[in-house]
Amino acid sequence: MWRDSFRLQIFCLLMAVLAIVVLVHNFFQLEHLDDDTVSGSNWITENNVQHSQTTKTTRKPYCGYKQQTLSKREQAEQESLLAAIQWPKPPSGKLAFLQSTDPARSDFVIVKPSGFFKVGDQLEVLVRMKDFQGKAKQYGGDYLQARIHSPLLKAGATGRIVDCHNGLYKVFFTLLWPGEVKVSVSLVHPSEAIQVLLRLREERPDRVYFKSSFKSGRYSETTECNVCLPGDLPVCNFTDLYTGEPWFCYKPRKLSCASRISHAKGGYQKGLLTQEESLFFQSDVNIKRPIFSSGPDSVIVKPKAFTDSSSMDRAEDHTVSPSGYYYEDEWRSRTHWIHRFNKSDDITNCLQGKVIHLFGDSTIRQWFEYLTAFVPDLVEFNLGSPKNVGPFMSVDLKHNILLKFRCHGPPIRFSTVFSSELRYIANELNGIVGGRNTVIAITIWSHFSTFPVEVYIRRLRNIRRSIIQLLDRSPKTLIVIRTANVQELGPEVSLFNSDWYSFQLDSVMRKMFSGIAVHFVDAWEMSLAHYLPHNLHPEEVIVRNQIDAFLSYVCPLQI
Repeated sequence: MWRDSFRLQIFCLLMAVLAIVVLVHNFFQLEHLDDDTVSGSNWITENNVQHSQTTKTTRKPYCGYKQQTLSKREQAEQESLLAAIQWPKPPSGKLAFLQSTDPARSDFVIVKPSGFFKVGDQLEVLVRMKDFQGKAKQYGGDYLQARIHSPLLKAGATGRIVDCHNGLYKVFFTLLWPGEVKVSVSLVHPSEAIQVLLRLREERPDRVYFKSSFKSGRYSETTECNVCLPGDLPVCNFTDLYTGEPWFCYKPRKLSCASRISHAKGGYQKGLLTQEESLFFQSDVNIKRPIFSSGPDSVIVKPKAFTDSSSMDRAEDHTVSPSGYYYEDEWRSRTHWIHRFNKSDDITNCLQGKVIHLFGDSTIRQWFEYLTAFVPDLVEFNLGSPKNVGPFMSVDLKHNILLKFRCHGPPIRFSTVFSSELRYIANELNGIVGGRNTVIAITIWSHFSTFPVEVYIRRLRNIRRSIIQLLDRSPKTLIVIRTANVQELGPEVSLFNSDWYSFQLDSVMRKMFSGIAVHFVDAWEMSLAHYLPHNLHPEEVIVRNQIDAFLSYVCPLQI
């Protein structure tokens, strides 16, 4: 019996030693993971390939924007906004590429090209669309851009396009300067491509994906994040408690949701188009291609007798089209007086004693960069923020000027943003006291182009509510909205950031902010009317004109 007891004790001791060895080994392995990242999204893929194949038809994305609870007024507004941007559709059924719009075979004509024109008159242009077989199109839905310009005068303005829904388009221009005025018309996307963009917006909001890093000690994981996450895997719910803005990440395998440390753009999905659909997106064929005139492409404009430049340049209706025009490379607004801030001292005198908040994306970060570079006494204070991400701050102690930039909350396609710096504009506005020395400029559009419009409407609704509350408590606070702008497009960029997506969002934004005490810098027309190539980040001459328009609201001319 003693021997059996001894053997049992020896066996238990050996098992205890073995358990200790295994525990120490695992602990050693965990400690030596160092900073290597374990990708949660890769783990999800590896462990669910077979499952996703067998349940593909039943797995649906969880989309936070579909879970909204709207008041009757909000629901009515949303339906009205969606109706306002509804786009004409081609006839039902698949259309072959050869039946799609061919800009090379299409043309335009100036109505009454030999007529007598003077400054202030309307010029009408008729655009006739044809397919790749040379046949006239019988339906509308193409997305066009048009402008008039005088290269020698560095003058330009946009036109108003009317779809006749039969393959014909009318373009109306207001002639705003004397001399020879040329007409330019471009096909941005054929109607057939627009239908593909519509499908992608509704069915593939995940075509840009995001990621977050989670870390505890020396162990970290990275998982995929988005407004919509497919499947039924566990998620971390990062929906904002104050605004209700939805945001989700797949839950890490071993770490808690509270261990999230950063947000970043993950990448762009590939293989979004069928082979036939890809034919509608060809750079030298049907993306931003010129449509040429079949006759004269210019008219001579005579000066207006007894011209009153003040009445010609400005109109009381802030929805006037165009909102302004270039002349000698300077933007002349038709809605408000613009002062030229050509000297740094002019800007310093305007901003003295003020706090300027810039909220949004990289297109308004350009304002921060321009002002900091142009004004010598405005010195950037190093906050240790990641380059091109922010937040950033510049200070002029001598003149008591504080300039700040902060990016908007997710979705944001920046490189790594610390989780603690992910702020929603609405929440930031709620924390601002406001007053006569507070200036706020906002832009938000580009990073929402891949999502259904409801996501964007929700974001603007929250921002608008905070603006109204801020103006209620501090009516003298100045708030300026920078609109979207056009950009260079190729086959891939078109699927994520097409001008058509931006145009739709910009239309929604203008409607939602109309009727409240905010001002607009029309970056859309300022980028489209200029002679320089389109660029997501406009060149300095365009940014300078945007700054002049912005500061003219801050320090209006005394007439």
